[in-house]
Amino acid sequence: MAGIVGYGAFIPRNRIKSEEIARQWGKDPAAIKRGLMLQEKSVPGIDEDTITISVEAGRAAIERAGIDPQLIGALYIGSESHPYAVKPSGTVVAEALGIGTDVHVADFEFACKAGTEAMFVALSIVESGRAKFAMGIGADTSQGAPNDALEFSASAGGAAYVFGKDHLLVDVVDTYSFTSDTPDFWRREGEFYPRHGGRFTGEPAYFRHVTSATRAILERTGLKPADFRYAVFHMPNGKFPLAAGKELGFKKEQMETGWIVNTMGNTYSGSSPTGLAAVLDVAAPDDLILITSFGSGAASDSFVLRATELLPQRRDRAPTVRSMLDGPRRYLTYGEYAKYREKIIVND
Repeated sequence: MAGIVGYGAFIPRNRIKSEEIARQWGKDPAAIKRGLMLQEKSVPGIDEDTITISVEAGRAAIERAGIDPQLIGALYIGSESHPYAVKPSGTVVAEALGIGTDVHVADFEFACKAGTEAMFVALSIVESGRAKFAMGIGADTSQGAPNDALEFSASAGGAAYVFGKDHLLVDVVDTYSFTSDTPDFWRREGEFYPRHGGRFTGEPAYFRHVTSATRAILERTGLKPADFRYAVFHMPNGKFPLAAGKELGFKKEQMETGWIVNTMGNTYSGSSPTGLAAVLDVAAPDDLILITSFGSGAASDSFVLRATELLPQRRDRAPTVRSMLDGPRRYLTYGEYAKYREKIIVND
């Protein structure tokens, strides 16, 4: 069986509080925090983008795997915010990680599902025997237009996973994908900010796909929600993943460890992968873990995972998600935040 042999995450230190954004637009901070269940979000620095986030997360994953990076035969990066329209992020990341030239590289896009998409393909490459190790990354510096609901959640961060067949930290028990043409969220070529279908993004998009994928993988594996120690669902805001989990029969205590959106925001392609990393930071051997992503357009990937005895021995080799969320932070005023975003737009 193939599984995860290393994982890592990265979250920028810059933050902005929800009330700071709300005050800028004359909105009620308490209503925003209550309605979206968001306290603050991470903000990329001027020198931080999908590539730098991927490099930091990838280094942590390799450190936990304890392997020579040149043994990684495939590298896939899922993101909505690749720095270049025509030039891959993966080539830069491969060079920075010391993977070398004997590697297959591709950049993926599938809205917020691009991270688990990269993980799925990396896992499949290992299962097929094409490569001994493969890395899948989900990372983003998410875009949210000023005075749009997305501005309160769109953030920066990501996670990387190395897949292999030996010395597993996590077994992959099964995977499942549910896909349809549901245009709830989109960004045309040349546009910086995405558009969304408002309430249409809820029931017909997010909830239909997340619940359908999860129910299907539970049926395939013969497992019940009560069998899992942890569950992670894509986090566009604080309410959606908790509501979806409750509808599926999961309890709040199963979801709260990976529910990091309230202090990190929605890192789009990095959202559920980073939530999974937070779970792996504390999971015990034999714990069953469910992760279901969601990407607008629309689809969900589900993974059923089982932690091994090696996981607790390896996780201290790199920073935990919680240490990055609760560690040193720099809070920005809205003016500073706008200046950072302006420079990012100009650089793009």
